[in-house]
Amino acid sequence: MMSQRSKQELAQALQSRYLKADRRLKTQMLDEFVASTGYHRKYAIRVLTRGRVKKTSKRRGRRPIYQGEVVIALEAIWEICGRICSKRLKPFLPEMVKVLERHAELQLQPEVKAQLLQMSRSTIDRCLHSARFEKRKGLSTTKPGSLLKRQIPVRTFADWDDARLGFLEVDLVAHCGDSMAGQFLNTLSCTDVSTGWTECLAVLYRSQEQVFAAIQELRQRLPFPLLGLDSDNGNEFINHLLVDYCRKEEITFTRSRPYKKNDQAHVEQKNWSVVRRTVGYDRWESEREYQLLQSIYAELRLYVNFFQPVLKLVQKQRVGDKTHKHYDQAQTPYQRVCAVAEGPLEIKASLAKQYVELNPAQLRRSIDKKVAVLWKLSR
Repeated sequence: MMSQRSKQELAQALQSRYLKADRRLKTQMLDEFVASTGYHRKYAIRVLTRGRVKKTSKRRGRRPIYQGEVVIALEAIWEICGRICSKRLKPFLPEMVKVLERHAELQLQPEVKAQLLQMSRSTIDRCLHSARFEKRKGLSTTKPGSLLKRQIPVRTFADWDDARLGFLEVDLVAHCGDSMAGQFLNTLSCTDVSTGWTECLAVLYRSQEQVFAAIQELRQRLPFPLLGLDSDNGNEFINHLLVDYCRKEEITFTRSRPYKKNDQAHVEQKNWSVVRRTVGYDRWESEREYQLLQSIYAELRLYVNFFQPVLKLVQKQRVGDKTHKHYDQAQTPYQRVCAVAEGPLEIKASLAKQYVELNPAQLRRSIDKKVAVLWKLSR
């Protein structure tokens, strides 16, 4: 069996003689060449006539349009927006570019800006393909409280069709690390069903009194009145303290079905996308960590509600054995609050004034810096 180098040397030696030979001699030389090299006869003719044919690695497909500065700008905006998916990023991209330019966080050439704003969702996904990370599951710390269950009506995810502001799902997120032993910090996570407005409050330890105090603080933070609460069946929510308070303040209090997490789908989703993605799964116990977590949430509420667009389910269709879900265009909770017709004008004006003053890039840097300090304390 001849080596590739030997085949090339034989072809070079025969080529000049082959080109000058007559038909009968060419046939004889070709037979010998094919027998020696094992080439296909047609390929052997091309080699002896034109020399060895070099293979060129020609890339298939069209030339990429989006590269260089456009991709760099997209990655920077994506990082500032918390690495959200293209379905949420695409509709909010023009507004985010305008906000970042207003605060001198982004400077783009006109042609680069035009390319950036005309990107489709699939193009954004291709350009941002490199950095994705997996989510990790935390421990469940819900313990059922059964004494007042009959007094609190059950409400399922199918009942949450309110278009009114102020009906919130609430849940506790445990910061216990890998062990539920002893006392540890928790986060009271609250989400408005109508607009997606989300509030997070640090809770020093899991108790009825601490959760009740956090809900009172929640009412002060909300830019709209609190009309309803929907919780799980944990005894930190199902207790006389909170039930009596809701009756006195005329707040509708409902609970989900036991062991049916989808009944609280809105807040459960925020437990991951807001709380876990920001602060992670470490264990925190001390007063210093509690104060730092509160400081993080004070800025996170502004970042999430003003600069994190969310999708809202508008229709579900059952076709055979499949369910097709249809979502509206992604908007931030702030935009959804302002779009509510019955919302008070003074609240909308106050939110609009606050929005103009906020710098999302600065908020993101400050949050990341504080989270780094928090992780350093725990590790």
